[in-house]
Amino acid sequence: MTEGNHSTVTEFILAGLTEQPELQLPLFFLFLGIYVVTVVGNLGMITLVGLSSHLHTPMYCFLSSLSFIDVCHSTVITPKMLGNFVTKKNTISYPECMTQLYFFLVFVISECHMLAVMAYDCYVAICKPLLYNVIMCHQACSCMVIGVYITGFTGATAHTGSMLRVLFCKADIINHFFCDLFPLLELSCSSTYVNEVVVLCFSTFNILVPTLAILGSYVFIIASILRIRSTEGRSKAFSTCSSHISAVAVFFGSAAFMYLQPSSVSSMDQGKVSSVFYTIIVPMLNPLIYSLRNKDVKVALNKILEKRSFL
Repeated sequence: MTEGNHSTVTEFILAGLTEQPELQLPLFFLFLGIYVVTVVGNLGMITLVGLSSHLHTPMYCFLSSLSFIDVCHSTVITPKMLGNFVTKKNTISYPECMTQLYFFLVFVISECHMLAVMAYDCYVAICKPLLYNVIMCHQACSCMVIGVYITGFTGATAHTGSMLRVLFCKADIINHFFCDLFPLLELSCSSTYVNEVVVLCFSTFNILVPTLAILGSYVFIIASILRIRSTEGRSKAFSTCSSHISAVAVFFGSAAFMYLQPSSVSSMDQGKVSSVFYTIIVPMLNPLIYSLRNKDVKVALNKILEKRSFL
């Protein structure tokens, strides 16, 4: 890269998940299978919500948006990683790296806030059922979804913009399987103070704020459920939120492990494992969690399959 572009590096080498040649092909087929399940599952969820009129509710609108984010999130990372498993030299150009970083951040930040929005939807449904249609009207839901994407693009622009000013000249090997913030900052031979401040501020906001919103929602939800006298009523209320709790626990747990550690403490090898969960595993699990543990989704799927069987 020329001096005017603030970098002497024209391309990077991705270290990948492992350096052991005998594991490359098995890992290729493993992650190819995961990616296929991710794409089919999430696109299937989007299609199911679109075709089933009784799923045209705020909850499933948000779930459809989450599925779209998951497909995009996984597509930004997985195809390049799959290619690296079957090539001798795992390279990525500087522009491609910055582009991958940008869109990865867009979708990972959007997912954080979409999960928070879905927690708020559960709170309104359980704690304020009589006002649900008023509070979660079409306009309010649209504003929430748009706000989620605006937050994602804002955070990604801040992170990537500060990364573009970094001078890379020490080394060109990224100790990761994709272009992520911390592995890139390790290659810098210029000051990264601004980047570290941006990472700390935005990562804290985009992880802690949704986490607090989710925890706050569930404090009220649990308090409301405990006031329900019938066992059946409690069970039904808990089942409404159980899928969301599962998705939140895996996503925020792995993301916080990666981004809320000081750089001196964080291990890139541990970070790779954590990253696999929230970039590859979670997008695959979300449609499975919401379909296998959701009665409405099962009913809608059965109706569509029955209609097709009569054609």
